[in-house]
Amino acid sequence: MVLSSELKKNHLLAVLPEADLQRWAPDMEAVDMPLGQVLYESGTQQRYVYFPTTSIVSLLYVMEDGASAEIAVVGFEGMLGVSLFMGGNSTPSRAVVQSAGKGFRLGAHAMKAEFNLSGPAMHLLLRYTQALITQMSQTAVCNRHHSLDQQLCRWLLLSMDRLSGNELLMTQELIANMLGVRREGVTEAALKLQRAGLIQYARGRISILNRPALENRTCECYAVVKKEYDRLLPDKLAI
Repeated sequence: MVLSSELKKNHLLAVLPEADLQRWAPDMEAVDMPLGQVLYESGTQQRYVYFPTTSIVSLLYVMEDGASAEIAVVGFEGMLGVSLFMGGNSTPSRAVVQSAGKGFRLGAHAMKAEFNLSGPAMHLLLRYTQALITQMSQTAVCNRHHSLDQQLCRWLLLSMDRLSGNELLMTQELIANMLGVRREGVTEAALKLQRAGLIQYARGRISILNRPALENRTCECYAVVKKEYDRLLPDKLAI
């Protein structure tokens, strides 16, 4: 059985009532989540939900010509596979590991059974889904109305919020794919942030040097998303 202390490295699992967590534990499977792993493809039947602990996963919408853009990022604060308990069983997005790490997965049947109990877990998962929808909506607005510099700041802050450390392993080409822009634009925007002393970028490693300044430089989209996650997913579940 997976130890509850390990499961609690994921925020959603950490705020579950202990009795619920212990009931889930025998069905939870620890998994490695290597960089680039596809957890599920667009339109395919989802067999598991995933709870990252030290990894970050991007939800991408992929166009017919192969171009893609990130619509949300998920780390230890959340889970992948909400369509399973929302009734759809599949989604038009693709889930790809953006930053390698570990996590847990739970089979589709077990997830649906827990949701159908209509207890604290159901309420928690619905709250999380609302927070995730907020992030998706705000990402769409940001990509349409704000500068690439602001988008990059938002993306860096959201990604760092979902990691336990202060360093992100990510090439500029991958960032460009996430944001749906040209690599040259990301290079220019990253250099501006580095020259301003906000980040350090070298050999695919990005470190935040001045977080308050980075937050001041981004648009309101980051604060909107963070506020909604903090409101809906507090440290203690009040249901």
